[in-house]
Amino acid sequence: MRLLIITLILSGFALNLFSQHENKEKKEKQNNITIGILQGGGSLVGADFERLLSKRFGVQVGLGFVGYGAGLNFHFKPTIRSSFISLQYWHQGIGDSFAQSVIGPNFVFRGKKWFTCQIGFGFPLKKGPAFPEGMEQPAVMLLYSIGGYFPF
Repeated sequence: MRLLIITLILSGFALNLFSQHENKEKKEKQNNITIGILQGGGSLVGADFERLLSKRFGVQVGLGFVGYGAGLNFHFKPTIRSSFISLQYWHQGIGDSFAQSVIGPNFVFRGKKWFTCQIGFGFPLKKGPAFPEGMEQPAVMLLYSIGGYFPF
């Protein structure tokens, strides 16, 4: 009887010990928030949310003061912290403040910790009521932004 009790206690202890095994692998972050100047569809100040759909492909949506945007992203490395190429749509302004909408490719640089900036070019899709009168809309325009990014 003593042997049975000791065996049960030791078995329970061993099972408890093995059940405490921790998974040492780090779970890679899949989401990101970027905040900065000309983020959120080319808004004066805005934010973009990105979600990785696979190791290298992601989608983003953004909103800011005053505008919104969206993008399809291809990361150079299989992590949300890597630089990427993005096909982006920028809608600058809302309602009477709508100036223009633009679509085009961008290169987005992401530093190792938090810094991000982008540069690319866009093709105008539509001109709005806030677009300056007498100014001709160019066939291609420079797109750029700067900010900080925060994976989670």
